[in-house]
Amino acid sequence: MRIVIIAIGLMLLAAACRRTAEDEVLTRDDTPFALQLPVGFTPVAAPADNPLTLASVQLGKALFFEKRLSRDGTISCASCHFPAHAFSDTVPLSLGVDGLPGMRNAPSLANLAYHPAFFRDGGVPTLEQQVIAPIHDPVEMDHSIIQAAAALRHQEPYSTMSMRAFGIPLDALGLSRALASYERTLISGWSRWDRWMLGDATALTESEQRGWELFSSADLNCLACHGGFDFSDHDYHNVGQYLSYVDPGRERITLRPEDHGRFKTPSLRNIAITAPYMHDGSMVTLEEVIDHFATGGQAHPNRDPEMRSFALTPTQRADLIAFLHALTDERPLDQLP
Repeated sequence: MRIVIIAIGLMLLAAACRRTAEDEVLTRDDTPFALQLPVGFTPVAAPADNPLTLASVQLGKALFFEKRLSRDGTISCASCHFPAHAFSDTVPLSLGVDGLPGMRNAPSLANLAYHPAFFRDGGVPTLEQQVIAPIHDPVEMDHSIIQAAAALRHQEPYSTMSMRAFGIPLDALGLSRALASYERTLISGWSRWDRWMLGDATALTESEQRGWELFSSADLNCLACHGGFDFSDHDYHNVGQYLSYVDPGRERITLRPEDHGRFKTPSLRNIAITAPYMHDGSMVTLEEVIDHFATGGQAHPNRDPEMRSFALTPTQRADLIAFLHALTDERPLDQLP
């Protein structure tokens, strides 16, 4: 009897240990994510119903690289947004399931936390909504976020990670919130130009400093659209890329003819590693982009009035490009190990 009692006691102790371990694993963890921000950046504002926690960001990162978010298990978010390229793609139009090309060039995801709207036409107002679109797009992931969440709900690590992040098994809401949380942590602001602006006189070469002077000059007028800490006004402009646009741009959302051919101003941070350029990826090099803006753009009826032609000597052109290279971050955007 004594042996039986001891055995039962050991079994109960083992069960208690298992319950304790399970409780620790499945208990929701609301530890805030310690987001690192560059000097001068304002705090990141997350929605009240989706606070930035370590657990939600970790889940979001795992999902960002998960190919089972696509219909055939071949495409993840990272398939079109490479970390080594500031979370942008390297081709004009990304290929989705069945090798189908997307509608537009995949932009960098850097500093999305500060954007007032998303996609090149600003058609989505929140990151939580933005992450749903590529999953459902028939030429991207061609899946259902509800079905994707259901397929992963009881799979590890998602089963445990979702419980820690939200206290419930993974569902469509949790999936979208986690992806949005991870994307909010992709902060860009640690370039050599930033160090130079903070007083490190050795951070930029003389050529790069001359390039910054050109960039910020009234003659080139770059700051009219590419100002601020993110080098973007996050507004929409027609830069006279075409006389006739196949893609209507912002007009697709507003239905206003005056918005035809207007696209969201891209940030110039990490611009040297996010080629190709423009909404359709039609320009391969920074030299092509500068040459286009130097012409003032084609005379489209909606061309922005800030577009104006300018002339550069070969040395000035090289200096301007050198400055743009100095906007590349010296540390990874991803703050998770």
